[in-house]
Amino acid sequence: MTKTTGLVHIYCGNGKGKTTTGMGLCARAAGYGYRVLIYQFMKDNSTSERKVLERAENITIIDGLDKEKFSFRLSDEEKEQRRQFYAAQLKKVTELAAQEEYDVLFLDEVIYAVRAGLLEERLVTEFLDRKPEKLEVIMTGQGPGEELIRRADYVSEICMRKHPFERGIPARAGIER
Repeated sequence: MTKTTGLVHIYCGNGKGKTTTGMGLCARAAGYGYRVLIYQFMKDNSTSERKVLERAENITIIDGLDKEKFSFRLSDEEKEQRRQFYAAQLKKVTELAAQEEYDVLFLDEVIYAVRAGLLEERLVTEFLDRKPEKLEVIMTGQGPGEELIRRADYVSEICMRKHPFERGIPARAGIER
């Protein structure tokens, strides 16, 4: 299966389902025969979606940190460590996607990492400006900047109207995490 054009997708907003949407697109692409590369920013290596997608023949998931915290719980030292780590990870996965000629690259929560000040937006936009022509890129997170939106072909906003968290129901394994 050879793609002729690779477009850029952003799934953003305050609603549940950004990662789920991106993972669904990855599953669809892999089912078609496309090679998919996934990296999750701001998440550890134990997310439920990984457990099934790691078994898929055409999907490669690059490990992140074994333990991760919400950005507001990071110390200044941890934030600096994350800035260095995430810059290196972005470089690693984007170079791998290009060198190995992947069809789809999913940068889950890359927008969150940018918004939290843990990854420079410039690094993401520079990659998008030079990405392989046939590479489909999926990005998720709340509050994408105008430079990311300008470079995207799809921008879909998922809006929360109601959520069980408002009633004190925590995230449930297999559903929200």
